[in-house]
Amino acid sequence: MSTTTTTTVRPDGAGRGSKATKAPKDHKKPTAAALKGAIQLGIGYTVGNLSSKPDRDVLMQDFSVVESVFLPSEGSNLTPAHHYPDFRLKTYAPLAFRYFRELFGIKPDDYLYSMCNEPLIELSNPGASSSWFYLTSDDEFIIKTVQHKEAEFLQKLLPGYYMNLNQNPRTLLPKFYGLYCIQCSGVTVRVVVMNNVLPRAMKMHYKYDLKGSSHKRRATRKERSKSSPTFKDLDFQEMHKGLNFDPDTYGALMKTLQRDCRVLESFKIMDYSLLLGIHVSDRKPLVRENRYDSRKGQKVLYSTALESIQGNAKAPEPVDDDTLGGIPAKHKEENLLLFLGIIDILQSYRLIKKMEHSWKALVHDGDTVSVHRPSFYADRFLKFMGSTVFKKIHPLRGASSRRKRTSFHALKSASQEVLSPLKDDKMEEKKAQSMDHLDGNFYSSSKQPDLLPRVSFETKGNNEDQDNSSSEGRRASSSTIALDDALPAASSSSVSDSELGVYLV
Repeated sequence: MSTTTTTTVRPDGAGRGSKATKAPKDHKKPTAAALKGAIQLGIGYTVGNLSSKPDRDVLMQDFSVVESVFLPSEGSNLTPAHHYPDFRLKTYAPLAFRYFRELFGIKPDDYLYSMCNEPLIELSNPGASSSWFYLTSDDEFIIKTVQHKEAEFLQKLLPGYYMNLNQNPRTLLPKFYGLYCIQCSGVTVRVVVMNNVLPRAMKMHYKYDLKGSSHKRRATRKERSKSSPTFKDLDFQEMHKGLNFDPDTYGALMKTLQRDCRVLESFKIMDYSLLLGIHVSDRKPLVRENRYDSRKGQKVLYSTALESIQGNAKAPEPVDDDTLGGIPAKHKEENLLLFLGIIDILQSYRLIKKMEHSWKALVHDGDTVSVHRPSFYADRFLKFMGSTVFKKIHPLRGASSRRKRTSFHALKSASQEVLSPLKDDKMEEKKAQSMDHLDGNFYSSSKQPDLLPRVSFETKGNNEDQDNSSSEGRRASSSTIALDDALPAASSSSVSDSELGVYLV
């Protein structure tokens, strides 16, 4: 990270280090309680102190700044007294993160209220990492503990992250609002504040962590036994086999995923996941707690799933409190609301990851393991999302084909009715003359199948047809189809578009 940072006691960033440095079991709970209190107190102090600094443009050196302050329990001239153990707080790139919060419409007072008004809610972690997750009481922010290398990678990522957000604030990538380090009671913990992807106010009937790989991508028995388990790729293929969207929503979603994956690939990031929450709208709605009934929309801009895929709109649409910004979808006959976001993007394809992939590729199929080079990982991820997870509905395809078949049979039957009385020695000439009195044309027959379409097609500039035309009833600039010759060759039960094109050449 920066040279101003001090050597940490716990390299894992969450108080769960190696056996040599691991704290006793009875030391974990008070550390967790002190951690939550120190996080809230520290963020409250640093955000309040930052408000006294004037606004200005973010400079390159701002990304590497680390501010450190010691907060003793008895207080000092600069810090308030508190009932937690003495701790040191480090704030990384404070001006840069202040800019990010402003970009997402987060006011300092709202940020302080969300972070410090009520105790943080501890969440379970379905992943293999040792991270701890905390949620603010208003559902807006997730606080996640990160390892030293992840915090270091995030700070190096900030200039590129800044550039990407300026170009596209509507993204499914994590939205980072702050990076802090707390050293308390001999434990060093680094935390990052992010947007909350899955609102607790909405019942998630299914949750998935999807990577696009298949090796060991199935929820464990322990995870399945939970009241709200998080399933994985192989589970999804067995349980859902695809979620259906209208063409516009599908296109917007895949365009956003494609853009985000290319950004991650440019930063050499891999092993990320799509966190997907599915709410079945047709099932009994969740009875919300009182604090959600009084919630008037979201505070953070571009943070819902629906906002994230709406492209470069001039102004965000108001969030419907009944849907909380979920993306509408269907599965079989069920109506769904989807909540999703890309998570775990702080894994770069460095030497240790290259070695991990090489080792796993020797034992298993190298293309199925999750650790892979960034370009391959992004392509596999997008292919899995665009073909297996998300699917496009074609509501008019079947109806359009039926209309075409209906119009074709209407053309056949109607023409036969007109031409059946005309049976004499000059049948061909009379047929040609009768066709001149037909109204409309074939391309309008799909809209008006009850009208007899016109089947003469003009061929401008076709001199050969003009020279060879001997019938006075036939127009000099057109060629007429003899329906009695062409139509009987077609099947009366079904006519495809390609077959139809043959008859009309």
